[in-house]
Amino acid sequence: MSTGATAHGLCEFIDASPSPFHVCQTVAARLRAAGYTELAETDRWPDQGGGSGRYFTVRAGSLVAWNNAGRSSDNSQRPFRVIGGHTDSPNLRVKQHPDRVVAGWQVVALEPYGGAWLNSWLDRDLGVSGRLSFRDPDAEGGVSHRLVLVDTPILRVPQLAIHLAEDRGAVKLDPQRHVNAVWGLGETPRSFLEWVVGWTDVDPADLLSADLMTHDLTPSTLVGADGEFVSAPRLDNQGTCYAGLEAFLAAEPNGYLPVLALFDHEEVGSTSDHGAQSDLLLTTLERIVLAAGGDREDFLRRLTASMVASGDMAHATHPNYPDRHEPGHLIAVNGGPVLKVQPNLRYATDGRTAAAFELACRQADVPLQRYEHRADLPCGSTIGPMTSARTGIPTVDVGAAQLAMHSARELMGADDIVAYAAALQAFLSPA
Repeated sequence: MSTGATAHGLCEFIDASPSPFHVCQTVAARLRAAGYTELAETDRWPDQGGGSGRYFTVRAGSLVAWNNAGRSSDNSQRPFRVIGGHTDSPNLRVKQHPDRVVAGWQVVALEPYGGAWLNSWLDRDLGVSGRLSFRDPDAEGGVSHRLVLVDTPILRVPQLAIHLAEDRGAVKLDPQRHVNAVWGLGETPRSFLEWVVGWTDVDPADLLSADLMTHDLTPSTLVGADGEFVSAPRLDNQGTCYAGLEAFLAAEPNGYLPVLALFDHEEVGSTSDHGAQSDLLLTTLERIVLAAGGDREDFLRRLTASMVASGDMAHATHPNYPDRHEPGHLIAVNGGPVLKVQPNLRYATDGRTAAAFELACRQADVPLQRYEHRADLPCGSTIGPMTSARTGIPTVDVGAAQLAMHSARELMGADDIVAYAAALQAFLSPA
């Protein structure tokens, strides 16, 4: 089973998508090129009962796409197969009042988003991206939004010299004081937000709000003796966004209706109007059923027969810290997709859903690895448990193996992205 996924394609996807808003922009461009039509949630959705509908909708940094094509008689009856992932990654975000002057340095005040591994952000050339909101009398509500991307080295969070550290030991970073970035010199504060707005064609006086974040400017690339690894920022979880998109575009609707659901805010708990704990997926699925001529009874019946693959990256066994991993569940890079199981439901996998993903891997002819976290270490989570609880849809947690999760730069296997996408495609279109 083949998709369009490649390691080079993953690198291009990541470099084009430094923020959740840009992930949605990148995915939307690919969907439009494949014949998908964007629907606004505020509009009445067209009748999809004729079987020719390929659609997507975007809510801020989240996106849901579905493929109704190729069927006509049972569009209101087919269960869903959903690939879920998240668009956000841990990083350093710009505070609302960012301008500081410290000892003659112009400083931009930053703060961690999610579980960022702070030391990894030091001494890197950083750009800025995100969304700006402007006054616009011609727009609905008088406000319009614009994505911004400053893909040039403007910010840097400098490390403390080893000579100034206590006992020349490791510096413990205070997220309030030690992750602010320098960007100029002078004793008079300069407006960083006005400078960013200068990258657009909008009058800075019309700026109402800004959602800005930093990103590492080193391009994603293949590394290793034979180019067998992908070195890139934001593999967690743009690896899934890319593999899920490629799987979704390659999937053939058969007895199931394929859906791609990418959510913002997973790294901070998903509790927002467009996170995995919102109504975005549920309302979209119900509207799909209604637009196909079904009713709420049809919608509820379809949910119980549906399934979600919650895709997030997985921990590869670390060569320098093998003792931090469960001895019976060592995970290899370039060893195939990873099934994630946790009995206390930090992952949503159970026997039913594990079996379905095992079958998908067999259909795709890719090996499957099974991950469990050490019982004496706290386990992270995913959108899986909350999606399952919110929708009542059985869910399996899966991923691709990587090192350095939540670092400013991460590492995964170049072959794994191909196998991951193939398994997800088979999940969407089971034989």
